[in-house]
Amino acid sequence: MSQDILINWAPQETRVAVVEQGAVQEVHLERTLERGLVGNIYLGKISRVLPGMQSAFIDIGLDRAAFLHVADLMPNIAAKHAAPRDRNQAPVSAEGGGDNVRAEGGAHGENGSSNRVLTPNPVLPIERQIFEGQALMVQVLKDPIGTKGARLTAQISIAGRLLVFLPQDNHIGVSQKIPPTQREALRQRVLGLAVPQDGSATGGFILRTNAEDASDEELREDISYLRKTWQRIKEAATRQPAATLLHEDLNLMQRVLRDLVSAQTQSIRIDSREQFGLLQTFAAEFMPDTAKKLQLYTGERPIFDLFNIDEDIARALSRRVDLKSGGYLVIDQTEALTTVDVNTGGFVGARNFDDTVFRTNLEAAQTIARQLRLRNLGGIVIVDFIDMVREDHRDAVLTEFRKQLARDRVKTMTGGFSQLGLVEMTRKRTRESLAHMLSEVCPACSGKGVVKTARSVCYDILREILREARAFNPREFRVVASAKVVELFLDEESQHLAGLSDFIGKPISLQSESSMTQEQYDIVLL
Repeated sequence: MSQDILINWAPQETRVAVVEQGAVQEVHLERTLERGLVGNIYLGKISRVLPGMQSAFIDIGLDRAAFLHVADLMPNIAAKHAAPRDRNQAPVSAEGGGDNVRAEGGAHGENGSSNRVLTPNPVLPIERQIFEGQALMVQVLKDPIGTKGARLTAQISIAGRLLVFLPQDNHIGVSQKIPPTQREALRQRVLGLAVPQDGSATGGFILRTNAEDASDEELREDISYLRKTWQRIKEAATRQPAATLLHEDLNLMQRVLRDLVSAQTQSIRIDSREQFGLLQTFAAEFMPDTAKKLQLYTGERPIFDLFNIDEDIARALSRRVDLKSGGYLVIDQTEALTTVDVNTGGFVGARNFDDTVFRTNLEAAQTIARQLRLRNLGGIVIVDFIDMVREDHRDAVLTEFRKQLARDRVKTMTGGFSQLGLVEMTRKRTRESLAHMLSEVCPACSGKGVVKTARSVCYDILREILREARAFNPREFRVVASAKVVELFLDEESQHLAGLSDFIGKPISLQSESSMTQEQYDIVLL
């Protein structure tokens, strides 16, 4: 199915939409001030070694020193190089990769983060491997959070579209999500492409899940791109001083060229002349075939208005999704899972109730698959289709659902109908969902989705005043609350307020505060 990719660039934010047959399938966002450091490679300078914690603080040029644990050092370095006592001696290099380090297939994060399962030489204490003042090439595993600095690793990995390159490791691994029957054949293909006959090339690779159906030419192109990137990093490490950035992970536009472009992509349109030139240069060097699809958009209308993408983004933040037939979905995202409820709504077009339910569920299966991509919902998803009596209807809906999910570039797994008529599935988490990126918890309801009624708040206040009157002896009680609560006290609840005032023998005054939500109130003792 043909697709178009639209890129809307602004200094503060980059937005990308993937459109298929006029319908938005995916939306990706990256904000300049919120861009993380994960994947960035630095030439760090060890500022402090902590033997008691078997860790070290490393200066990588940020406001706070970053953190490196002994487990994230290269084990082969530990075996071959003890930290020299003479600090004028050459520092330990981050380039290693002997035969004693083995990465299990699929142990690496597919985004390039180094979560390797290693069978190392015996690990030496950290104080015998590194020393203060030493330069060490490191990669960010986790962004700084609060008062904590970034988490680092010396086990470098660089992600490509199909492969993850391991410059310090000679192992060829395969993602565990690829069927076992295909892994060995894929491993041998990459081995033949990555290792020349003279054996001159070094470094290992992990095949990502989307490399399962890749051609030799696509794999060869990815290998070339990754090796060029690593060569640039090594050259920068010889020129730059310690505590400097050697390699920044690709920005969103570059990741679009690396990860989203396929043979089905007809065009990649971008509305910034400057960024168009930068992308052309990037594509020409690393992805020549992709460069031909780049187009500069110069139309008067905003590029996202071409396919009403802003409207689709707004709808993607809503719980309810209307179906063309008159039915609708209700999508609720919780911390543990996402639920999707299918309803017939006003759809009465079929000849009988069974056909009505069947047609609604078929349309829902297509829409749910699209909404999962558009909203980037990951983790466990529970779908409550409308109950179907006929087994052939259930089979047809499940088949259609799996067919639509197969178009997703993110890995999904789907079960059958449970005894309760639910369909359970999982979708790999690749980044924050669209709702988490664009919205925050409502300050009025604190994420519950509902607030107490004004009458309930009035009764809470009356109980609180009675409680305070028993503990304190003020001259007067003053209630500060939202306008709606105060109005209710002045009208329907005035008798109850007056009765409490008589009971405690103290006057109760009211003050409206426009900045307060309906559930907020203060009781001031005067």
